[in-house]
This record gives sequence, structure tokens and C-alpha cells, in this order.
Amino acid sequence: MKAAKDYIVFSLDVPSLKEAKQYIVLLSEYVGMFKVGLELFISSGPEIIKIIKTSGKTKIFLDLKLHDIPATVSRAMASIADLGVDFATVHCGENKEMLEAAVAGSVGKVGVVGVTVLTSVSGKDINAAGFRSEFSSDISRLVMNRAKMAKDAGCAGIVCSGLEVKMIKENFGKGFVALTPGIRPFWEGMNKDDQRRITTPAQAIENGSDYLIIGRPIRDAKNPKEAAIHIAEEIKAVI
Repeated sequence: MKAAKDYIVFSLDVPSLKEAKQYIVLLSEYVGMFKVGLELFISSGPEIIKIIKTSGKTKIFLDLKLHDIPATVSRAMASIADLGVDFATVHCGENKEMLEAAVAGSVGKVGVVGVTVLTSVSGKDINAAGFRSEFSSDISRLVMNRAKMAKDAGCAGIVCSGLEVKMIKENFGKGFVALTPGIRPFWEGMNKDDQRRITTPAQAIENGSDYLIIGRPIRDAKNPKEAAIHIAEEIKAVI
């Protein structure tokens, strides 16, 4: 059985290698995975991956959200696969061919994860982007549509909000991995920020989330280590 801390993916959303190292040292024993996003990867490159790999057994989630023509995405994913990370993201985008190219480029070395709809996006945003009303009035329909595309393309799983996880698991099975951002701990409260579709750790786990992507609630806490421990306790209560 997976330990409570192993559900936690800490987002290393910091601008420098120096800051990232501090969090890696501080949290390696208290989270199961580190997420490296665009900001940090652009500033530090593959060096940050090497540092995480030599700092313990924590897994690595490279969140670059690839979105380009299939040939370019395939080559980019092939380069990512050589880094030795556990998961890497690609936008579900407009066609299945791009997702299939990502899976082909991974050659089974990295779990390709499709990003469905960002948790910062609301129904109004979907409507303004020109999507049909059936999607803007119910974002879960768009999430399910894109999740099916990712599943059919051979992706290991998707990124979606905790509000949609239950439907994902019911329709695509427990083996289809769900990574969930927009997590706000119960003790922190549902603060207003740029995240719209949010859940507590307990709600997301009960709905079926495999991993909880958590940044600000830990990073901005007075004591990040204690925050991670409290979140693990909240998870432990429901697993």
C-alpha cells in the first residue's frame, strides 16, 4: 500500500536552482515526488533532474506541457525519456496524433500524461475561447473528451482537477493515472487565487486521485516541512 506522503507531488515552482535545492533537501523525506515546471527547467535545465535523482528516492514529474506538431513533440519526448523522469506532460490539444507521437517518443521510458483542462480555467474562459456551450456549461465534459483521447492514444494518465477524478476512474479504470492540481488543504481553507476548480487532499483522494500536485500550501507555509506532514496526515485519514 502506498504511504500517505507518496501521494504528494511538491511543485518546485521557484526561479532558481539554489532555491530548488533548499526545498529538495528539506522535503525529500516528506513528499513522494517533485514536479519540475517551465520556470525552473528553463532556468536550470536538466541539471535540476540530476540533483533530484541524487538526493534520494523521490520520483520526478517533468511538467513542460508539450504542445506542437506531432514530429516535434515526439522528438522532445524522446529527449525527456533520456532524462530518467517518471512522468512528463503533453497538452491533450486538438488531435490524438500529437498524443500518439508523445507516447511513441517516450519508448516506454516515461509515463506520458495528458493535460486536460487547467484548474485555473473556468466555464467563462472556455466559452470565451470559442468552445461549444455543452463544454463551457460543464467543463467535466471537455475533461472527459480529452481524457478519452489520451487513453486511446496510449497515455499513462492525465492531469485533471479533483472534481473530475471520480468520473475518470469510473470510465477509464483505476490503472489510468490521475494527477490532481488545485489542492487546498482543509486547514488552509479555500483561499481565492488563480485556481478555480479546487479540492482538499482528502476529497481528491476519496474521488480516486493517484497523486496530488501541491505547491503554494507547502512552499508559502511558515514551516514547509510541517505543512507537508500535515497534508500527509490529512491523506492518511482517508486511505
